[in-house]
Amino acid sequence: MTGAGTVEQVASALLYEGYLLYPYRRSAMKNRQRFNFGVIYPEMHARSDARVDPCRMRTECLVRGGTALRIDVYVRFLHLFALPGDGPGEPEWHDAVERDIAIVDVSPVDLSEHPREVPFAWPPADWLGRQRALRGRVELSVELVGAGTWRLGVTIVNLTPVEPLGASSRDELLLSSLVSTHTILRAAGGEFVSLIDPPEDLKRAASGCANVGTWPVLAGEEGSRTTMLSSPIIVYDYPTVAPESPGEFFDGTEIDEMLSLRILTLTDAEKREMGATDERARQLLERTEQLGQADLMRLHGVLRHIRALKEAP
Repeated sequence: MTGAGTVEQVASALLYEGYLLYPYRRSAMKNRQRFNFGVIYPEMHARSDARVDPCRMRTECLVRGGTALRIDVYVRFLHLFALPGDGPGEPEWHDAVERDIAIVDVSPVDLSEHPREVPFAWPPADWLGRQRALRGRVELSVELVGAGTWRLGVTIVNLTPVEPLGASSRDELLLSSLVSTHTILRAAGGEFVSLIDPPEDLKRAASGCANVGTWPVLAGEEGSRTTMLSSPIIVYDYPTVAPESPGEFFDGTEIDEMLSLRILTLTDAEKREMGATDERARQLLERTEQLGQADLMRLHGVLRHIRALKEAP
């Protein structure tokens, strides 16, 4: 895998975590309340709700570099749309399209003098189902915390207008929310600093990074420091997708072998319902049923990172 490919694979897997849960059917109680990761609710709702549902996500991390340092910022999330229920009285089903915001060639030196606010908006759409408009803003700022070291801040705010408190159910609010939101940062002419294992001289600055609803880690090839992935699902530096995995299972557990075997043991009626749930569920079912014995054996267990013990002096 290339570094970029690894980052994109991991980001795609995280984007759809919680999209659909086993047993992958509309009728399952677990699938009546989905999308629990990285939800940024409308600011109007968050300000009026005592539960303080988050209306913003903030990433802070450290990046080192001189005047040639440039940062690219990519924000990704799911924009939901509602499809009619299976029958009278049945709840709507939420499907999703991916949204991307790119802010490239950002100079920390310039940003220190002029913090940026980048608005974004998508109009409503009916051809997908019932999809509402979305509106928000990405805020970029930096702070010099040492010689050639910057604390970079990326804040995502949901400014979509919504009905007053109490007039909207959670499902209705999700249609006006940014879902599974995460941020990818890339540096040219510099490098990011691990917040998990920062160098001694930057430990204090790293501990001062305030992340809200997300956690940034180094991503890409092991040892590379040009990419940061900030996700609502906490992972370690350099996360990867296991090469044995046949594909995304969407479920928060992501235990590929267990989920594959459980899908294969569904009844014919349950498989028909799964295939009719939506296109992603249908593809998951088809892919799993095509797994051979060798594919299943690869999922059974793998040992990695075995190192010889040092001999005692």
